[in-house]
This record gives sequence, structure tokens and C-alpha cells, in this order.
Amino acid sequence: MSHIQSTRKRVWTKAAIGLGSIGLAGATALSIGLTAAGAAPTAPAKHDDSFSFKLIPSPGIKACVPHAAGHAKITTGKLNDTMTVWVSGFPKNIGFDLFVIQLPNKPFGISWYQSDLNVGAKGNGSATVKGIFDAETFTVVPGGTKTVPPGATIPPTHQFHLGLWFNNPKTPFKLGCEVGATSPIVTPFNGEQHAGIQALNTANFPVNKGPLSKVHR
Repeated sequence: MSHIQSTRKRVWTKAAIGLGSIGLAGATALSIGLTAAGAAPTAPAKHDDSFSFKLIPSPGIKACVPHAAGHAKITTGKLNDTMTVWVSGFPKNIGFDLFVIQLPNKPFGISWYQSDLNVGAKGNGSATVKGIFDAETFTVVPGGTKTVPPGATIPPTHQFHLGLWFNNPKTPFKLGCEVGATSPIVTPFNGEQHAGIQALNTANFPVNKGPLSKVHR
């Protein structure tokens, strides 16, 4: 082999090696680029600090208001909770009173008045309230008051259920919800302590484990 041919061969060999190195580096860079592009950072899943549940018709209500229904959502906050209650399927333009209660059905136990709730022309309505509506909700009477005999107490007692009452006693009576009654049944479940019967509650949950017990801050 001549000196010229030998020199040419060494030149082409070095060129091939150089091109191969460039190709490998380029492929590696392309691979890295595609991997980086394909692995876009994923935002951490947002924690949903809310709990939703249904309210069901109280005893006897489905017979007179067959489409009555309700649901609620409690969203926890740093200092307190926000609860919204929605109702539907009722006659138009009537009022209700919302309570947090110890027992979903009679005799209801300790009951805490929360809000009025009105339905409009389509029989739907809602109310939003702020307070402690979670596993820490309770009432305590450490000593006697005018309505509790001196020395009598009520130990810390949880209320984990919701109840919704007709504001006007005449409303459920006229709807035929009070079979056998000759006059409207009056209950103390509104601001004037002159309300109608219960319309919705959370008896779809166990008595001692109402929906509020499922909420934790």
C-alpha cells in the first residue's frame, strides 16, 4: 500500500469515528430531551377537605311530598367549617328551619338551631352556615341555669345529625302529611318555637354516627 493510500485510510477512519461519536452524542441528547419533555412535572393532587351526604324524607313525608330530597356538603377550614344544605322536590315558596341534632328522629335529643331555608317557585332552595360541623360538635352544660335545676349538668354530648322542619305548622297539615290529625302539629323547631313537623333528616346514618362524625379538621 502506498503512503498516500495509507494516509487516506487513516483520515477516513478518524472521520468515521468522529461522525459516530457525534451521532451517539446527538442520539443521547435527543433521548434525554424526549424523556424530559415526556415527563412533565405533575402537580400534587389537591386534598379535598369536604364531605357530602344525603338527607332523606322523615317518617310519613314521602307519602305527601313524594319527591322531597336533600343533600349537604361540609367543607372544613382552619378555624371552623362551612356547611351548605340543598333541598328539592317541595311545594313552591315555603320555609324551613335547619337544626343540628343529636338523634335523627323523635325525640331528637339536644338540638341546635342553625338557619332558615326557603324554597322558591321551583321547590328548590339552599342555605349556607359557618360553625363547627364535624366530629368535635358538642353541647355541654357545666352547671345550673334558669332552665336547668341548680346542680344539674349535661355532660359533653355530641350532635352529629341534621334535621329540617317546616317553618309553618299549617303547611304539612294542608299537604296531608299528618294523617289522622285534626289540627296542625306544632313543634318548637323555629325561632318562635312554633314550627311544623320534621321534613328531612339524616336517619340514613347510624344514630350514634351521624354524618358530622365523618368530618375531621
